[in-house]
Amino acid sequence: MAYAPASRPFYDADSHIMELPDFLQKYADPALRADIPAVSYAASIVTDEEVAEIMARGARHSEEHLAELIKYGDHLIARVKEIQALGAFDARERSKALDMLGFKKQLVFATHSVAMPFSPSSKLDPRIRYGAVRAHNRHMIDFCSHDDRLMGVAIVPLDNPEYALKELDFVLASKLKAVWIPHRPCGDRSPGHVEFDPFWARLAESGTPFALHVGGSPLQLAKEWANNGRAPTKDWMGGGENLRTKDVAVLHQGPETFISMMVIDGVFERFPKLRGACVELGAGWVPSLLVRLDWVVKHWSKTDTNLKSFSRRPSEQLVQQMAFTPFVFEAVGDLIDQSNDELYLFSTDYPHTEGGRNPIARFETALGERSEPVRDRFYAENFLRIFPEARAA
Repeated sequence: MAYAPASRPFYDADSHIMELPDFLQKYADPALRADIPAVSYAASIVTDEEVAEIMARGARHSEEHLAELIKYGDHLIARVKEIQALGAFDARERSKALDMLGFKKQLVFATHSVAMPFSPSSKLDPRIRYGAVRAHNRHMIDFCSHDDRLMGVAIVPLDNPEYALKELDFVLASKLKAVWIPHRPCGDRSPGHVEFDPFWARLAESGTPFALHVGGSPLQLAKEWANNGRAPTKDWMGGGENLRTKDVAVLHQGPETFISMMVIDGVFERFPKLRGACVELGAGWVPSLLVRLDWVVKHWSKTDTNLKSFSRRPSEQLVQQMAFTPFVFEAVGDLIDQSNDELYLFSTDYPHTEGGRNPIARFETALGERSEPVRDRFYAENFLRIFPEARAA
């Protein structure tokens, strides 16, 4: 028996590869390989010893460990996380994990390998940045190629419009199913800058959604905000390099700003076929975002002529073209009541610890007495609206 009940289809909008150190280098162009750093677990609960043992074993879990994982059956998601999880870095293992989880489809994001290609540094050589991007995308293609339940997510930073468009052409010719874009200023431009119109147009016409995801911009606030004269605060995992209290309190500000700029600059208005998902960045801020953008456009259109051409309110644009994954601890039922039941997506974050040990049970509790059609939309139909190719496959 699988973890997900057979009574309805489940589509997982968030899962991850736990990349091994050579994840980028192995797939990089030979001329760039020496300039691309190894994937680091320094900001993770995964230890160097764990990674070294896996690499020494030929990039494999031990047979004993695999046998133990498979014994967990429908409790797999609750028992082992991070790099020790089934299918964390091995594509064949991942298929077995999906058999045990029971999901129809699963988006697959990177974890640590995006740190350099997504760096906001303006000093990073675009040849190296986009060389690492190409290496990531090649590896993601390979990882997901044998199982059509695995929907690989490409990465394309928008720092350089010319390089970004070239990489997008490569991605659209591949079998990757979405494009992860860092939610920060695109070099010295807004994501709604006219130079990016060809990028958004190609995504829209190809039916390929974009994605925003935690890790697309620096996780932690500027150090000045943490300077309160007291001892440093540990992050939620007990260390100091992941999300701390103040970081998570304002985590929504980055994606909210990015999406707001796209709306105000008219990206969704110009490209009504464009679809996107905001993943692992919470959703408690979404109802207020819809209200705020509506009144901004209503009142500021008197002086901002760019807003006068809108044929739909911002809230209508986002309900039709975006969806968001709530954290397992957020009251998704209340968010639906405050906004629209077409806006939210089920996700597990497998194999990351943040996804919880029983996400379906927690979301079921949050949905409470809401109807079966509401549940259908949350667990499946909203995903299929943003990723219609998943239905066809």
